[in-house]
Amino acid sequence: MNKILLLAILFGFSLHGFTQDKDSIKVKKTNYKESPKSTTFQGVKYGVRGGYNISNLDFDGASNAENKHRNSIYIGFFANIGLSRTISVVPEIQFSAEGANEEVLNLDYIQAPIFLRFRLSEKIHAGFGPQVGLKVHKYEDGIRNFAYSGVAGIDYKINYAIFLDARYTYGFSNIFDNKLGIKAKNTNLQLGVGYKF
Repeated sequence: MNKILLLAILFGFSLHGFTQDKDSIKVKKTNYKESPKSTTFQGVKYGVRGGYNISNLDFDGASNAENKHRNSIYIGFFANIGLSRTISVVPEIQFSAEGANEEVLNLDYIQAPIFLRFRLSEKIHAGFGPQVGLKVHKYEDGIRNFAYSGVAGIDYKINYAIFLDARYTYGFSNIFDNKLGIKAKNTNLQLGVGYKF
C-alpha cells in the first residue's frame, strides 16, 4: 500500500513539473524575436577608367638627360568592393605611359594599384593606396623592371555610372639600377574619366 501511495505521489509531481516546463517553453517562444541579419557588404561594381598623364622624374641631384615632363595616356579596369556605405577597396589593373619626355626616360608600365576609397559625400570620393608597376617594351636598359609607388586621388560622380577623377602618384623606389649611380623617382598626375558597369 505504501509503495502504491509513493508511486502516485511521484507520478503527480512529474506531471506537475512537465506542465510547468511546457508553459515556460510557450512563454519563451512567444517572447523570442529573431533579430534581422545585419550586413555591411555593399557588393562589387566593375568599371573602366582612362585619361591623360602628366609625368616626370624627380632626380636626386642633376640629371644627365633633359628632364621635361611627358604627356601621355592611361587606361585601366577596376573592381569596387564595397565594405560599407562609406569605405571600399578598389583593386585595379592599368596601362600607364609615364617617365620623362626624353625617349630613353619613357617608362611604360602595367600597374596594379590597390585603392582604399572613402565616401566624403553623395558625389565625392577620395582615397589612397600602394601601387606596383611592371615596366613593358624595354629590357636591360638600366631601368628597373619593377616600380613601387604611393597613389592618392579624388573622384566626382556625374551620374550613377560616369565619374571624373584625378590622381597623383609618387615613386617610393629608385627607377635606375644601382650600378648606374643615378637616383630618380617617378611622379605622375592622372586626369580622366571612368565608367561603372
